[in-house]
Amino acid sequence: QVQLVESGGGLVQPGGSLRLSCAASTFTFSTYAMRWYRQAPGKEREWVAEITTTGEGTGYGDSVKGRFTISRDNAKNTVYLQMNSLKPEDTAVYYCYAIDGSNHEYWGQGTQVTVSS
Repeated sequence: QVQLVESGGGLVQPGGSLRLSCAASTFTFSTYAMRWYRQAPGKEREWVAEITTTGEGTGYGDSVKGRFTISRDNAKNTVYLQMNSLKPEDTAVYYCYAIDGSNHEYWGQGTQVTVSS
């Protein structure tokens, strides 16, 4: 069983920055593509960002392009989401997600991000 634990959420003012971390409890972390999703109250779960196993390829949802950056450190079994120029509409629970080449999927417990003045 692969466990994913998010951290780094909290309260930040509009225009501010926050960095989320997701630590994975697997010795084969480098074989998993990683994603971040988010879900706001009353809204559907939204894909935020993805990164390939090697870290060479990334992708972003339209709502966060140019503001968020996903990265990974395979030596630390950790994926990150750097969030800049935060807006109130970024307020949501952010979830870490992992998938391997055999389509095994794992979800983290989520971390709350609140953007408010």
